[in-house]
Amino acid sequence: MSYVYGEYRDGPDPLAPPYDVRSALDEMGDAILSGSTPLDALRDLLRRGLPGAPDRRGLDELLRAVRRRRRDLRENTRLDGTLERVRALLDKAIGQERAELFPDPSDDARFREAALDALPSDTARAVQELAGYDWRSAAARRTFEELRDLLRREVLDSQFRGMRDALANPDPAAMERVRQMMSDLNDMLDRDARGEHTQEDFNRFMQKYGDMFPENPRNLDELVDQLARRAAAAQRLLASLTPEQREELAALINHTLEQAGLAEQMRRLGDALYTRRPDLAWGAPERVSGEQPMGMGDAVTALQELADLGDLEAALRQDYPGARLDDIDEAAVRRALGRSAVDDLEALRQVERELEAQGYLRRNRGKLELTPKAVRRLGETALRRVFSSLESGRRGDHDQRDAGTAGEPTGSTRPWRFGDEQPIDVVRTVVNGVRRGGGTPVTLSVDDFEVVETERRSAAAVCLLVDLSYSMALRGTWAAAKQTALALQALVASKFPQDAVQIIGFSNYARVLRPDELAGLEWDMVQGTNLHHALLIAGRHLDRHPDFEPVVLVVTDGEPTAHLMRNGVPRFEWPPSRETLTLTLAEVDKMTRRRATINVFMLAADDRLREFVDEVARRNGGRVFSPDAERLGEYVVSDFLRARRTR
Repeated sequence: MSYVYGEYRDGPDPLAPPYDVRSALDEMGDAILSGSTPLDALRDLLRRGLPGAPDRRGLDELLRAVRRRRRDLRENTRLDGTLERVRALLDKAIGQERAELFPDPSDDARFREAALDALPSDTARAVQELAGYDWRSAAARRTFEELRDLLRREVLDSQFRGMRDALANPDPAAMERVRQMMSDLNDMLDRDARGEHTQEDFNRFMQKYGDMFPENPRNLDELVDQLARRAAAAQRLLASLTPEQREELAALINHTLEQAGLAEQMRRLGDALYTRRPDLAWGAPERVSGEQPMGMGDAVTALQELADLGDLEAALRQDYPGARLDDIDEAAVRRALGRSAVDDLEALRQVERELEAQGYLRRNRGKLELTPKAVRRLGETALRRVFSSLESGRRGDHDQRDAGTAGEPTGSTRPWRFGDEQPIDVVRTVVNGVRRGGGTPVTLSVDDFEVVETERRSAAAVCLLVDLSYSMALRGTWAAAKQTALALQALVASKFPQDAVQIIGFSNYARVLRPDELAGLEWDMVQGTNLHHALLIAGRHLDRHPDFEPVVLVVTDGEPTAHLMRNGVPRFEWPPSRETLTLTLAEVDKMTRRRATINVFMLAADDRLREFVDEVARRNGGRVFSPDAERLGEYVVSDFLRARRTR
């Protein structure tokens, strides 16, 4: 035996590593931090395509391919090809008959010529009148039979795809089999309407007539769907013609079905299909402008493909409520764009599934939400971006996952307690298990564990006050503020777990923001910058941690324009009232008495704001920064680290 090794070509590489959905989440994070919902961010990602997979197309590129295919079909299709061929064959037959009659001097020949001269200009009526004509010319008779065979094949092919090939060499037995098939099909549909149909009935039908249905339906519902779509496309073909063409073709169809003995069966089938699938676009005209004429069967196939492409385009747009990639018909994608497009779609579906399966996204009452795990990931990504631009990061402040977070070891150990973050002393733990009589191999219990005692690190009570007012969105600083808050949250959680961090958002009033709601948080379309209320809440947080070092950071783009009244209702005034400024500065003074330094990060250059923050710095001793929005995270994180190193 010989073996040939090469590139795998039958779809995606089965040995390829699973797609890293964390990079997909990072891509979504930029949109989420800018104000998009998780659902919109996911849809944008799927439309653009997957990061790190340039060979995979996104929904937008698949959608463009579908639209190109629809345009090509419209621009290269003429629907009157059957009429054109019938007219040509009719003229040929009449010409052959006249050539046979011309040399004959008899009255019968002149009578026949008069009958040919009196034929109506309407092709359908002329074909009907010539149906009983006794042709003198054998060539004309063969041409007219060719015309009738053409009509029979095209009419049946317009209803049953592939029937034209099955009747390429027609004989009475073949037509009788078609009539019997239609009778059995209608009887099966009638039994199904009465609730008497079984899968065994369908299997017997397909064993007998399966060669007439190349799409190989698996059950009656699939068969009805295929036939109904084709019948609806045939109706759209008639509706797309001019009134004169429509009348001629409809008459030809009816005449052909009557001659074949199929008119009644076709009427029954059409009524049954319409009853079952009234949702299809029956009789809706399709605009085509091609120069290449098509036969009726091919034209129906083209219109059916146009309808399928229209449905596929709507599914690929994903712009309807509750849209999911599972709604996209894989078979329709394969028919329209080929196997590679199916692989691209499956890659997108895998990302959508894995984001939920790996715990980054969840659906709550039909709404897509970020999980705490996803928020932590976004925070870590934001922190990495901040550190990548910090000079201190280049001097060695790297992301080291196995480093401890406690202080230096003291040389002693103590029993482990729930919540301890100190490293486990493996030797003392195993010795405890042996002494307890754990046997061989040694079995450990909770009481055996001991941890290494470390020096106590100073802890900080951190308050980050973030402006949520609408002006933050107008100035384009909202995403930077959220990313900064997430980065600070991730920094404290990973490197300073002993610290107590609280993020407070403020607009017309202030509120504490949980980490899991921070990423999807939107700005408040209200008036007011209530720094007074935010400082009140921050003061309570510091008072709950009296032994912690206080750290207060304020991110804002405007001076205080609101304060909290005694009844708990916020009051807005612009320009800022004296009462608002007085109450806000009183909270600043309280922070000073708590030994809490307030550092303000000013995202605007308004004169009023500058005067206010200068007064805060004068009273409190804190510092004022005026960073660009892109560098806000760098400023806040570096200032926090500077304060922690100083302490």
